[in-house]
Amino acid sequence: MTTTIEKEGKVGRIQPFDMSGVVRGDDGLLHYDGLDSSLIDMLRKTVERVGDREAIIEVGGPTVTFQEFWDRSARVAGGLKAAGVEPGDRVANRLDNGLDWCIAFYGALMAGAIVIPVNTRFAEPEIEYVLADSGAKHVFMPGEALPDGEPHVVEGLQSGDVAAIFYTSGTTGQPKGAMTTHENFLANIETVLRSSFAGIDESARMLISVPLFHVTGCNSQLLPQLRLGGVTVILPVFDVKKLLAAIDEHRTDAIVGTPAIFWLVMNRPEFKDVDVSFVRWAIYGGAPMPPEQVLEMMEAFPNARLGNGYGMTETASVTTFLPHEHCKDRPETVGFAAPNAELRLRDAGYGEGAGELLIRSSQVVKGYWGKEDETRRALVDGWLHTGDVATIDEDGFVSIVDRIKDLINRGGENVYSIEVENALALHPAVAEVSVVGVPDEMMGEKVGAVVVPREGMEIDTAEVLDFTAERLADFKLPQYLVVRKDPLPRNPGGKIVKHEIRSGTDWGDELPRRRKAKTAG
Repeated sequence: MTTTIEKEGKVGRIQPFDMSGVVRGDDGLLHYDGLDSSLIDMLRKTVERVGDREAIIEVGGPTVTFQEFWDRSARVAGGLKAAGVEPGDRVANRLDNGLDWCIAFYGALMAGAIVIPVNTRFAEPEIEYVLADSGAKHVFMPGEALPDGEPHVVEGLQSGDVAAIFYTSGTTGQPKGAMTTHENFLANIETVLRSSFAGIDESARMLISVPLFHVTGCNSQLLPQLRLGGVTVILPVFDVKKLLAAIDEHRTDAIVGTPAIFWLVMNRPEFKDVDVSFVRWAIYGGAPMPPEQVLEMMEAFPNARLGNGYGMTETASVTTFLPHEHCKDRPETVGFAAPNAELRLRDAGYGEGAGELLIRSSQVVKGYWGKEDETRRALVDGWLHTGDVATIDEDGFVSIVDRIKDLINRGGENVYSIEVENALALHPAVAEVSVVGVPDEMMGEKVGAVVVPREGMEIDTAEVLDFTAERLADFKLPQYLVVRKDPLPRNPGGKIVKHEIRSGTDWGDELPRRRKAKTAG
């Protein structure tokens, strides 16, 4: 059963994005009219327009213009062709963040190959699985020179051709390869330019500190800049000090990160000495951000437009976006559907108007490489089943209230872990928090929370629980609360790996029930 709650980007009392040129195709999907036919055609137009301009700066490394980037990528394509790589072959990219990663990515595309951006933080068995599963014919390896040959650029690529396969982070089971077409990429670029970076132009300088093998770094930062003709500044290795230095030295207009990254940035002693007055966009996503931190970001980056993006590997990145104008009053949401996205909620008994979020869009990938059964389960009648529990209000605001697998069923009462996490995160001593279900013989599950204190602060368990009891119904309160000194485990996208929390936490004794404090008078 599917609820009747359906929202498109152009439906609702609030219309935040440019809807021009959005058309419904014969496939029933909403498309952007007039997109290029491929990522190669897109880059070619940029080179013709601003070929002599700086394109990519690797912090502490080389810099290239757009023409130089094109020429070096074409030589890599020629080297791949000479090595026997043919159109449709898979080419894996195991390089770290930097200029060579970008050249390898485009070199493989110019050879007509399908790029496999490999998560460099995978364990070796996971990497071996990705290489075997994709059938990679060539692997770009760290420390090895890129292939070199006569310049070569394949012709005739179509928007529906698969350009890359991004493997999911594999927090449960084996990673799955999401087949991303040229149109998936190009549509996401258009979405980003209408939402995350509305108003951006070719003068902007974008700092990439997140991994390029992730759809945020590649699809929503690098590629939009290559289309615009703006400068991309790439941080090879994430380090908060180096990130702050790069913002200062390169005067980057746009920065993107998870809430955890922004928290680390704003809480570094050096932050007060960094001039951030030129930062015009500070975009976050990948995990919920506590409302209090949104206000802190507005103070920390006074001239920046904030925004919260939601998306998946399977949607080529951004599917909904919360614009700056609504960050202060609706920080708990992920904003509105992208112009080319339709949303539905599948009623599965979650209550409170919540359901599994379904997405139909020209950004939804073609399926999972070599996994027809999993593709059929994820894509039903053109709708992607996200596995996220969400609500959509009458204005079109989308709130992600939990992952289906993270929903806690406490004796028949649904407890959304994100709601409890947000309440705990408001406490001034809490830096990080994760809430999961703890197995219980009688109740099925009880609420368990793991918290990490802010630097230099201690957590009083009883005081934190009393604080939380003022903000949540009693059945939602943690019955287990563990204080952890080490940072919470996260995947490369910045999301907390909850199965490690569940399996690796010694919960100790159940806490006594808390009573809400009585109000005065």
